[in-house]
Amino acid sequence: MHNITTIGGGSGQYALLSGLRDLEKIKITSIVSMADSGGSTGRLRDELGILPPGDILKCILALSPDRKIARKILQSKFKGNTRLKGHTGGNLLLTILAQYAGSFPEAVRALGEILNICGTVLPVTLDKSTLVAILTDGSRLYGEAAIDVPRGDQREKIEKTFLVPHHNGYTQAYPPAIKAIENADYIIVGPGDIYTSIIPNFLVKGIKESVKKTKAKLIYITNIMTKFGETDNFKSIDFVNTIEKNINKKLDIIIFNNKLPSKDILAAYKLQKSYFVKDGISLKNRKIISEDLLDVSGEIIRHSSEKLAKVIEKIIYK
Repeated sequence: MHNITTIGGGSGQYALLSGLRDLEKIKITSIVSMADSGGSTGRLRDELGILPPGDILKCILALSPDRKIARKILQSKFKGNTRLKGHTGGNLLLTILAQYAGSFPEAVRALGEILNICGTVLPVTLDKSTLVAILTDGSRLYGEAAIDVPRGDQREKIEKTFLVPHHNGYTQAYPPAIKAIENADYIIVGPGDIYTSIIPNFLVKGIKESVKKTKAKLIYITNIMTKFGETDNFKSIDFVNTIEKNINKKLDIIIFNNKLPSKDILAAYKLQKSYFVKDGISLKNRKIISEDLLDVSGEIIRHSSEKLAKVIEKIIYK
């Protein structure tokens, strides 16, 4: 039995966990960012003061054997009632469970039990905080939603991010998350937006320190496309350098997608100032794996869960 701990958030974790879930002889623990502040999640944070449920919900759904039907139900949005409009059923269910059970982790565990998930999902922290980005011109953006969705045609590059705790002097890691890192045989970082889904995990006190000490193999899955306002003009080496700088440790294995999407799909992404990330880097003391990991169903560029799982399986059972 191999212990695999994933660190991230957003749709990238959903794709990864959906594939890992079907591998044999592995124990999965997913550590999820608590920086999300957009959409239904952001409204619930502001109105009820809860931890953000959106990314946690995606991970729970990914690990469920009934994920297709569960996702259809729990990620559907209310349209009628004015107060409920825009919220997803799953976010509200996690909110109600947290209030009734008395804690957010208990709500996560309970929903996981209902959906019979194959693994464990953990919030990276139980401390409420706001993600802040400092841009190269010295200006600041407050909140994951503001960083994630740039306004206007141009924006300075992100120079640094940090968390501002709402109550304590710093944002402390959730102890079971630290234990999952310590017990891991493999730690998989990404895929996902670097500054809003991945790095926020390592800004939590205790996470980066634990990763630095661990003897687990550290795997990073690079993004397929750049993102306007976050990774403009990034090449594959820029993604790797940014991750290594923020975790203060060299990666062991780097996984790239080498399959180019069609010209029509790339043209549509170009309108959003998003461009294909080319691989081809060579780094000492890192294993580079370049594979076709592409999924373009629905003309949306993402990592294929099945292809990712095959690559991870080869690494584990080589």
